[in-house]
Amino acid sequence: MQTKSASSVLVPPRQQVGVLGWLRQNLFSTPLNTLLTVLVAWLLLMAIPALVEWGLLNADFTATSAQECREVTGACWAFIVEKHRLILFGVYPFDEQWRPLLASLVLILMLVLSCFRRFWNAWLAVIWTIGLTGFGVLMWGGILGLSYVDNSRWGGLPLTLMLSTFGLAFAFPLGVLLALGRRSHLPAVKAVSVIYIELIRGVPLISLLFMSSVMLPLFLPEGFSIDKLLRAQIAIILFAAAYIAETVRGGLQAVPKGQYEGAESIGLNYWQTMHKIVLPQALKIVIPPLVSIFISLFKDTSLVVIIGIFDLTQAAKAALADAAWRGYSTEAYLFIAAIYFVFCYSISRYSQSLEKSLNHGQRS
Repeated sequence: MQTKSASSVLVPPRQQVGVLGWLRQNLFSTPLNTLLTVLVAWLLLMAIPALVEWGLLNADFTATSAQECREVTGACWAFIVEKHRLILFGVYPFDEQWRPLLASLVLILMLVLSCFRRFWNAWLAVIWTIGLTGFGVLMWGGILGLSYVDNSRWGGLPLTLMLSTFGLAFAFPLGVLLALGRRSHLPAVKAVSVIYIELIRGVPLISLLFMSSVMLPLFLPEGFSIDKLLRAQIAIILFAAAYIAETVRGGLQAVPKGQYEGAESIGLNYWQTMHKIVLPQALKIVIPPLVSIFISLFKDTSLVVIIGIFDLTQAAKAALADAAWRGYSTEAYLFIAAIYFVFCYSISRYSQSLEKSLNHGQRS
């Protein structure tokens, strides 16, 4: 048997391997891609130096008033330094703002723990029960020597985290039930589910918030009222549930019929089939669209500003209302945009890692 010598082995052209190969394949593979690469590079060369100069080189971080900031040509990050507590915590009592800070950390810690699969058991419910109790005690007070703070004075980051977290926690199971209801063979259940989903998806969230804030109190019995924050939370839950329902329904339809028949053949009833066989597969399929809904809901909580609730956006507007610091809305909104980006990007990255781990060992 003849063997080839090392010198006779053909080496791939240099243009197809290494850095040059990657550039050729990903950035200059076609005339159109080459044009787009050149255009994007030109835009970055025009934008990045200007942003660095405005945001860092010519920026002011130590000014004590807007008058001092007007003497520089860059950003006035001193505004954020001066107003960050108002933006982050709203009109919560200044001397007690360590409480919403700690409450936010508790909520974030619970979300992080929920991301680890080793905690996906009964202990997770215990952790959330303790954490939510601690969150309520810190925010409301009234016990353990803490002064009482009405939720009308809550605002900023803790409120945004609360609305989005509770919104997802309650909307997800409701959405799954609606998806199952829409695929039910019972006419009444299917009709109610369809009407609810189509009605809610047919109107924007802002209209539901208006109805919960303005119209709902008109239909309540005299002397009976529901807290404005609770009404907004319910509107967010109902809105998100309709979109989650349609996404989950798509996942249910993607599960092969043989899975249902196999479950029936081993004697599983409807709920056992859904719990053990169908839903795990359906939810794995729809992870990407579900995450898109979660990210959208987290950002849509900023709409509560229209009914006077002090979320991050409203808190930033309140900071800009100070006559001594007017004219620095760019810095304020870039600051809250960075906060939204950090949370949304973290959700996106976690969903990718979760999807990859759930597909481990399967062919792509």
